[in-house]
Amino acid sequence: MQMKTREFLKLAALSAAALALAACGKKEEAPAPAAEPASAPASVAAAPKAEPLKIAFAYVGPVGDGGWTFAHDNARKALEKEFGDKIQTSFVEKVPEGADAERVFRDMAAQGNKLIFGTTFGYMEPMLKVATDTPDVKFEHATGYKQADNMRTYDSRTYEGAYLAGIVAGKMSKTGTVGVVGSVPIPEVLRNINSFTLGAQTMNPKIKVKVVWVNEWFDPPKETEAAQSLINGGADVLMQNTDSSAVLQTAEKNGKYAFGWDSDMTAYGPKAHLASATINWAPYYIHAVKEALDGSWKAGAGAHQWWGVKEGSIDLVSIAEVVPQDAKDAVEKAKAGLKDGSFAIWKGPIVDQGGKVLVKQGETADDKFLSGVNFYVKGVEGKVPSSK
Repeated sequence: MQMKTREFLKLAALSAAALALAACGKKEEAPAPAAEPASAPASVAAAPKAEPLKIAFAYVGPVGDGGWTFAHDNARKALEKEFGDKIQTSFVEKVPEGADAERVFRDMAAQGNKLIFGTTFGYMEPMLKVATDTPDVKFEHATGYKQADNMRTYDSRTYEGAYLAGIVAGKMSKTGTVGVVGSVPIPEVLRNINSFTLGAQTMNPKIKVKVVWVNEWFDPPKETEAAQSLINGGADVLMQNTDSSAVLQTAEKNGKYAFGWDSDMTAYGPKAHLASATINWAPYYIHAVKEALDGSWKAGAGAHQWWGVKEGSIDLVSIAEVVPQDAKDAVEKAKAGLKDGSFAIWKGPIVDQGGKVLVKQGETADDKFLSGVNFYVKGVEGKVPSSK
């Protein structure tokens, strides 16, 4: 039994050793490689953002003139608000009319501006020249009459604002004499003086209108001298076709009345201010830029837009409390008629200083006639100076 037991233990030991050897000789299997994650689909490339339309403005006066240029710059700001990052605007102020304007327009085009606005009559020839040389740029000229394939003109019916102011002036004048400070004797300005006179005559048919010319659009010292001269000559209500607030301020110092022009000038002479004949260029500028963006912008011969009360471009605002209600009512009635087309300012009979009938009874002057006004109507004193 002892022998069997020893043999059994020996066999068990040999078996254990064999198993141990077998275990030591077995290769260790490498773990299965982890599955590679599925590759993410390539992202779709975002479409490149369209470059903004670059728009430039040339101003004849400073943006702070409180009148003409101030009105244009307010409209430029309205464009930025309307179109956001679709456009990029810039401006150059105090650009003289003439050769220097041509240099500015060329520089604007060289800087990549594709729509350029020139905001005064004297820019017409320089802009036309640059437009011919840069056919890929769109040009817009204010108050002019010459067009090209890439240049069109636009204007505001400022004479409507002048007529509305005339209604108030005719009612408010105690001396029966009112005055106008004129800039340069071109049809635009003569049309405004005559319309102011026609408006005043609705309240006082015997009203007299005196005019002093300064031959500048913006020259506060000259405007001041002209206004003082009119007051010294008996005028107790003043209007202007110049760009600064000097006329209103002069009236304030002299205890007389006056109007703001192009922009609301109430703050410059609150005691003298009767109302302001304002221009809102924003409706037209928004219209023009929209066309440039959507590809519908067109120029060429006859491409001219002339907007007024009807289009929301002209108004008489901030009428003073001192103005009698019947004058205010007359202003509102004229506005409503201009807006719906039931009233025309230049409806006959209209005669010049010498009594010559210019517009016959029952007839209405068309835009061609209005664009060529070179005379004074009956009631305006003095002679029309040469514009040359």
